[in-house]
Amino acid sequence: MTYPLLESIDSPADLRRLPPSKLAELAAELRQFLIHSVSTRGGHFAAGLGTVELTIALHYVFNTPYDRLVWDVGHQAYPHKVLTGRRGLLHTIKQDNGLAPFPARTESEYDTFGVGHSSTSISAALGMAIAAAKRGEDRHAVAIIGDGALTAGMAFEALNHAGTAPADLLIILNDNDMSISENVGALSNYLARALSGRMYSHLREGGKKVLRQMPTVWELARRSEEHLKGMVLPGTLFEEMGFNYIGPVDGHDVKALIATLNNVKKLKGPQFLHVVTRKGKGYAPAEEDPIKWHGPGPFDPASGKIFKEVSTGPTYSQIFGQWLCDMAERDPNIIGITPAMREGSGMVEFSKRFPGQYFDVAIAEQHAVTFAAGLACEGFKPVVAIYSTFLQRAYDQLIHDVALQNLPVVFALDRAGLVGSDGATHQGSYDLTFLRTIPNMVIMAPADENECRQMLYTGTTLTSPSAIRYPRGTGPGVAISAEMTALPVGRGVIKREGRSGLAILVFGTLLESARKIAERLDATLVNMRFIKPLDEALVVSVAARHRALITIEENAVMGGAGSAVGEALAAAGVLIPLLQLGIPDRFIEHGSRDTCLANAGLDLAGLTASVDQWWTPQAQDRVRSMRSV
Repeated sequence: MTYPLLESIDSPADLRRLPPSKLAELAAELRQFLIHSVSTRGGHFAAGLGTVELTIALHYVFNTPYDRLVWDVGHQAYPHKVLTGRRGLLHTIKQDNGLAPFPARTESEYDTFGVGHSSTSISAALGMAIAAAKRGEDRHAVAIIGDGALTAGMAFEALNHAGTAPADLLIILNDNDMSISENVGALSNYLARALSGRMYSHLREGGKKVLRQMPTVWELARRSEEHLKGMVLPGTLFEEMGFNYIGPVDGHDVKALIATLNNVKKLKGPQFLHVVTRKGKGYAPAEEDPIKWHGPGPFDPASGKIFKEVSTGPTYSQIFGQWLCDMAERDPNIIGITPAMREGSGMVEFSKRFPGQYFDVAIAEQHAVTFAAGLACEGFKPVVAIYSTFLQRAYDQLIHDVALQNLPVVFALDRAGLVGSDGATHQGSYDLTFLRTIPNMVIMAPADENECRQMLYTGTTLTSPSAIRYPRGTGPGVAISAEMTALPVGRGVIKREGRSGLAILVFGTLLESARKIAERLDATLVNMRFIKPLDEALVVSVAARHRALITIEENAVMGGAGSAVGEALAAAGVLIPLLQLGIPDRFIEHGSRDTCLANAGLDLAGLTASVDQWWTPQAQDRVRSMRSV
């Protein structure tokens, strides 16, 4: 398949040399290129198809990269990557050593801000706009944010500031959850162009100056304007926050977009442009089911068949989803909460079977946690299903609203550890570190599927907050018991007794790799299960019977579970060599999960190398002399 127009564009400068009459044709080529490229390897899909015309218009009107475009989250930024010199590498996106899954400052000068977590674009773009104003630079700053990302509190905090800030900022709302009906489409485009034009702007601002001298008439005029806009435009809220609201405009009409953006570009102060797009635009299966096609794996473009990976068993997300349904059948006080991650967290069936016990609070992690705290105050049993990386966004609420009040909220931490293709912004590297410093928390890390189910149940039996962290993907294949039994809190289990003098203490699903190392070295193997409260009695007992200890965890080694073991030994006055293995003090970039584990030294080969280098005959001699002192 050839793309004659698209292949002539290696930068936005090339794009800006095209006549406007060619841009619709370019959009068609770009859309087909995206369909073909993503179908070969998978990736974020539906959102990008919806922003093709908008991306073309933005780079056509603005002088990028001098003018700053800040894309929120980045799901919508694939067309941006293609038009900014990365067309030939798009097929590598999210792959080992390939393009980053989201905009990244280290990848391109056109990626003005690194993103991955949502709702950051307005704050970042405002910072850039104010920086330009302070330097006297005629530089535009544009934030492109989706309607989903606009639900987050951070976005409204930024809007509240931006509406009164002394800077020229354009916020574009990419509204892809609705469509423009044909009978109002032309009118909407006309109004967008009119309301962004100089004549309207001058009349509006000039009229305000005159009418403010006549308070009664001014109030009447203000109310009349709001009433008129309220009938034809959903912009009153943004006007009240200090923005000049423009739109809605058809996000798939590149000619109208360019005309509107050219007008907006001339305006001073905070501007808000409402653009309506359709997720999956141009590919029927994605238009019909944009959730399914948000981030598909490889697929056949002709048939729309997504090639599923062969699964060896249920994923941990599915185990959680089934457990939640089983619990809801038994207990009407169970409440499932998710911050806009129903599909990823395995809650689809639960949401359908128990709609009265299910709450999707949108992209609002802080609200999700405090909402759960409120439910717990009234005797309900809230379960917050949240990715490890997203719980970081609600740390204050976790401490202040849940733990300080010792409320029994269960946190099901999905994607704990290294997640793979979504990269550094999504790796769940820090939850053990930031959770174990919080009083009243109970923290569990299952080694297998059945242990995950039993730990989730254990959390619901406690009178304090708890977190159960589990990784992306499937487990080792352990049979799952339908029965649910609460585990003794803070108790680990010895899985193997060795005679070499070495003991390996494992927290979580790296137990299987550690088992192979323990068998080869005839080492003792311990499944610690609880990070907090730590089984200190077991740690001290094992230390007393061995010459050296190794801890293994899929978490940042600094301050993690291994650190907890070291602290317990020091407090007990036990002096013993201790090797702590975990995620090193650097960000692990995108790739397959296996590659990410290898990069962190946590695959079987990496763990084996670290253990063998440390547990050498010479080291064992030093250990003997150390223990004899």
